[in-house]
Amino acid sequence: MSKMNWEQLLCGERARTSSHSTAGDQRSEFQKDYHRIISSASFRRLQDKTQVFALDRSDFVRTRLTHSLEVSSFAKSLGQMAFNALIEQGKATPDIREKCCAILECSGLLHDIGNPPFGHFGEDSIRGWFTHNLGKLRFKGRPVTDLLNDQMKNDLTHFEGNAQALRLLTKLHFLVDENGMNLTYALLNTLIKYPVSSCETNKSSPDIKFHKMGYYLAEEENFRSITTATGAVGCRYPLTYLLEAADDIAYKTADIEDAVKKGFIGYDTLLADLKSGSFITKKYGRKSRSADDDDLTVYKECIAKLEEKYNTARELNLEDPGLNAVQNWVVSVQSRLLLGASESFVANYDKIMDGTFRSDLLSVSAANSIAEALSRIALERVFRSREIMRSELTEGHIINFYLDKLVPAAISLESGEPLDPVSDRLLLMISSNYRRIYEHFAMWQDEAYRLYLRILLVTDFVCGMTDSYAKRTYQELIGIV
Repeated sequence: MSKMNWEQLLCGERARTSSHSTAGDQRSEFQKDYHRIISSASFRRLQDKTQVFALDRSDFVRTRLTHSLEVSSFAKSLGQMAFNALIEQGKATPDIREKCCAILECSGLLHDIGNPPFGHFGEDSIRGWFTHNLGKLRFKGRPVTDLLNDQMKNDLTHFEGNAQALRLLTKLHFLVDENGMNLTYALLNTLIKYPVSSCETNKSSPDIKFHKMGYYLAEEENFRSITTATGAVGCRYPLTYLLEAADDIAYKTADIEDAVKKGFIGYDTLLADLKSGSFITKKYGRKSRSADDDDLTVYKECIAKLEEKYNTARELNLEDPGLNAVQNWVVSVQSRLLLGASESFVANYDKIMDGTFRSDLLSVSAANSIAEALSRIALERVFRSREIMRSELTEGHIINFYLDKLVPAAISLESGEPLDPVSDRLLLMISSNYRRIYEHFAMWQDEAYRLYLRILLVTDFVCGMTDSYAKRTYQELIGIV
């Protein structure tokens, strides 16, 4: 495996070469990407997609749009911090830093663009539906599972928003032709967090790149073109580590802030949880490596900072000193996590560039324990609460309704079998652009591949829905007005 280099990694090529250029346009290719993204309908739809609290009526908690803006900001900051240090070491240049920061800013905006409605539970619902129902489906009297190959089946039962994002950006976002948003290869490669197919995934692998799939069989040719152009064949693209860290920092801290604002946990509970040490793997007083000592030092400093913020809020006689303390504390924790991730990127830079680094940045940083604690507290105090679980049951039922009606209908489209009225009308609701993409890529394909693409057409439709559209249309279709 050869070492990657920035000259090739920062590939500004696109699937479709522009036939015209505007005189005097001084923007880099990556700055042009930014403007394509923020003016797109796909990006705007993130304003009505859930981050954690689905269909929430509050204007405080995060949506996918506000989360993506935070990730974009953090990713750009991480690029600046890491590449400033690499420039000092003679391993990068200001030009590399500028281009990497532009790519990271764009990738933060797009990292969740393939996710279905209702947050991560939407992904779980789609995976669960295909796992339980794919074997029951028939096409012309034959089991669908006998017609699809292993990768086609795994693409459905291992559904991933990451793979859907690549599909959306390279095909479904139809403006000019079948090349989607026609973004630069460097940006697209940054978004491919897992450079493996659904047949290569292994959640227990020590190498993070195998934990999920990064592309569907339908986009394999695009995936090969992208990674060949950037030189990141068989490897994680280096900037992917910084994007992933930015996402982790954003959701780990935001989930806690949103949870306190909504009353799931209070200041006292959060402080007690942190002080107990029960939400972290490393324990106080253990003889350990200096890296572990640094990690626990940072953890204790963060606890002390939370108490300091609370005391300040009390001195100011604020109405809700606990909430104010947490909100201010989150900002300081974000700074500490950004520093930890950037230091980790620099420390592991050589392994990252030769494709042998196998972890995420925060897990091997001095900020690992505080990052771990935030995740586990949110999991126990919020995601396993009755309110969230009750909401998820409703959301799952809505997702299942669409798949129950649409998947059999899509399968039957080319079988000559009649459709029931609801399924027929639902199919007509699928975007004409999506149907055009299906026809373009299904042309001249065999029956099994066309069948696979028709099923993907359904997941395309479901993933394109916003939360409120999915709920409203569901209510209309079952007679609730």
